[in-house]
Amino acid sequence: MEIKEGPCLAAMSCGKPVYLVVLLDEPGAADAKLIDVAINWQPTMLKADFLLAEAPLPGKTPGSAQWFETEGKSPTEIQVGIEAAAVVLNAFLDEMLAKRRLPDSHLALVGFAQGADMALHVGLRRAKAIGSIVAFSGTYSAADIKAADITAKPQILLVHGDADPVAPLDAMTKTKEALKALDVPVKSMSRKGTGRMIDDDGVMGCEAFLAKTLIKPKVKAEAHDHDHDDHGHDDHSHDDHEHDEHAHDDHDHAH
Repeated sequence: MEIKEGPCLAAMSCGKPVYLVVLLDEPGAADAKLIDVAINWQPTMLKADFLLAEAPLPGKTPGSAQWFETEGKSPTEIQVGIEAAAVVLNAFLDEMLAKRRLPDSHLALVGFAQGADMALHVGLRRAKAIGSIVAFSGTYSAADIKAADITAKPQILLVHGDADPVAPLDAMTKTKEALKALDVPVKSMSRKGTGRMIDDDGVMGCEAFLAKTLIKPKVKAEAHDHDHDDHGHDDHSHDDHEHDEHAHDDHDHAH
């Protein structure tokens, strides 16, 4: 099993990158790659490299890939697959950080679908805490996670559509509750009417979250910065805008 470097959006500023955002996609789960979505985040994070990590296993359809196998697998077997992928992902992250001479605190993981599951699993178990994690449409439920499993507590943002046909919104809710009980700093955004994709608000919410938790500039507070669960917006998150018309199917975002 090997993770290869995929496309990279180099830091737009002069000199070597100061931050690294590793994108963990699930090719085949959506039409667009996270690297395409990341173009929207570059202007806010001029000193960051955005690197796509290629999922190591072939997927179910031609041209697709996956981080771990699920078809015909028991929950225990799936967990074994996640743990096996985590070993090579950790080694990959160490290599990419060393290549840029960056500390773990300057690393963020942004994952979609299985990539979100990997981001959460690895990010909570690194020897040193990374800067932040954004998990879109993850199926990972940390409802049974124990304090002994956690070695790091990075800032986390969970984003999930309530119309996701693969993973119910309840998975995100249980994950958030379990992590909060363990004092892990976690926020969430639920997207009403959104399926297994990243809509405009998800893109902007991720951008604002990374800017605050990874780069930590004195940015002007925006509506996307707050925890939608804690403010009672989960059931109608930005519902006054018709995002069904603006959302981009399969997490494709117009640039």
